[in-house]
Amino acid sequence: MDDFVIDKRMPYYEQCYYTIKKMIFNGMLEPGDRLNETQLAKDFNVSKSPVREAIRILEKEGLLVVDHSGVVVFEPTIEDIKEIYQCRMALESFAVRLTTELAQDIELNELEKKLAETEQAILENQDSNTIITLNSHFHSLIVEFSRNHRLRKQIEDIRGLIYYFRVLNFKGDDRARTIVEQHRRIFSLMKDRKAELASKEMVQHLQHDIDHLLEILKSHNENQNSSESNSN
Repeated sequence: MDDFVIDKRMPYYEQCYYTIKKMIFNGMLEPGDRLNETQLAKDFNVSKSPVREAIRILEKEGLLVVDHSGVVVFEPTIEDIKEIYQCRMALESFAVRLTTELAQDIELNELEKKLAETEQAILENQDSNTIITLNSHFHSLIVEFSRNHRLRKQIEDIRGLIYYFRVLNFKGDDRARTIVEQHRRIFSLMKDRKAELASKEMVQHLQHDIDHLLEILKSHNENQNSSESNSN
């Protein structure tokens, strides 16, 4: 926490919120890890009150779980993954359809530019956080250009978990290239104004993500069970 510096222009609870969130996304806090309010307050050099408020917000977003035993980083189950991605399939496939039909050429050009930036970042072997953010922007722009504010609000409600799963989804060999190639196929159909096909391609892309995440979860559980067996 040495790099945590209080910025008096931003409320303390917001700074705690963003810092804890970053710790979750960059892997400093892993699924199932337990948080200690007292230690976090000491590390951040603040009282417990802003830490508690930050935890409350992160619990609402689904990134932390609070129960009788304390505060734990959200540890997804198979059902959690399926439910979130079913929501994404419904919302984002419809967003693709709307954007394909309604977006101006300049907006489609912005999507293509974002894809080119992602491909360049991969070629330059930039850090995974940069590439994940670029991929996230591609999806966000599709939702934004759909011109449906209520759809965008529904996506916003699960945005924290969406990004959380994106970070997990990046694990594995050559995942960045695989993902951007799938984005290219979606965009190609959008550019040709083939709304139905582009919508179906988005569903297929998200199904690939589900399959990959389930493999990661299966591998994690197997390794965890193996470690517990060895310790016994």
